[in-house]
Amino acid sequence: MNARVFDQVWGETRSQYYDPALHGVDWNAARRVYRPQAVAAPDDRRLYQIMARMMGLLDDAHAMVVSPAVARRQDALQQPRPTLGITVSVATDETGGYLIDRVRAGSPAEDAGIVAGWRLLTGEGARWTPENDVVAGQPLDLNLIDAAGAPRSVVVTPRILDPLPTFVADDTRPGVLVLRIDGFDEGLGQWMGRQLHGLAPQTDVVLDLRGNPGGRLYEADAVLSCFLPMGQEWATRTVRSGRRVTLKTEGGCGGLTEPATNPVAVLVDGHSRSAAELTPAALQEAGRALVVGERTAGAVLIAQSTQLPDGGRLTLSRADFVTSGGVRLEKRGVEPDLLAADAGGSTDVVLEAALAALAANDNAVVEQSGARATSAL
Repeated sequence: MNARVFDQVWGETRSQYYDPALHGVDWNAARRVYRPQAVAAPDDRRLYQIMARMMGLLDDAHAMVVSPAVARRQDALQQPRPTLGITVSVATDETGGYLIDRVRAGSPAEDAGIVAGWRLLTGEGARWTPENDVVAGQPLDLNLIDAAGAPRSVVVTPRILDPLPTFVADDTRPGVLVLRIDGFDEGLGQWMGRQLHGLAPQTDVVLDLRGNPGGRLYEADAVLSCFLPMGQEWATRTVRSGRRVTLKTEGGCGGLTEPATNPVAVLVDGHSRSAAELTPAALQEAGRALVVGERTAGAVLIAQSTQLPDGGRLTLSRADFVTSGGVRLEKRGVEPDLLAADAGGSTDVVLEAALAALAANDNAVVEQSGARATSAL
């Protein structure tokens, strides 16, 4: 089975990766190095660590493999499931492991004292890594490094929690609608259209894409269709053969017959990836939104996944991508119009900066022939 899994990963990458030159990597040499190690791997954890090192040669955040345990968790994200309550991303520095991006309130991880910003170690000697299953009631001993660099060994007992909603609307502030989007999942465009339907045109709209890992490309198009005219060009993708396809808004915004005219701000950070970078870039280039926060991750190639023989998953970049303005966001990211960073206190600094900028724009509104006009956001 190890051989079958490795051979599919290696072969599919060679034949279907968007760049036929594989970024200059000698893929045959990689096979000679990593295949014997993969075949000899004693378990899924070791097998997928070996293949992850091979995929890392491509220096592409979308080119990855995940173990059967991780794939099962991904497939159950919208179901009650055993969970620790942490969201992690792969660390890219020499220390390795995973960075803990978020800790869910009321979760086993929060109860155990784990804090966002810590690091989960997964190297030799680690007692549990994400390549393994999570079972309700079965304690897990985690090897961690805290924000001060001190090692921590923390025992967390997973329990079954209901899924958190991926899309959340907050209209508790007068004259403001904040739409928190944790992923470009199925139904996003329809949901957003419902939130915008009948909304007063002077209401400021904030799209919060911080920590959003991306998702479905057609949902990104649906979100753009909520604010841009039908048929507006917003990107070009280039597939392995060199064929170029221009992406244009196609609608899908919850039945809205016309795009919303509300002032818009988009919140982003270093964990905003993929579709959560395409969307603010397109709105920014169109002069339709103010982008606030930190530079995005720069992981913007168009990817698709396939299942491996053991139930794991291979994700590959299948197309290159540039914005309508000709900007390649891969390894570059989206530069905010207004830089702001979370200070870690009780105040959401980034959101407050966006609201202040929108309010300043609202104060600059002028009446022209009885019509409301604003500067482009």
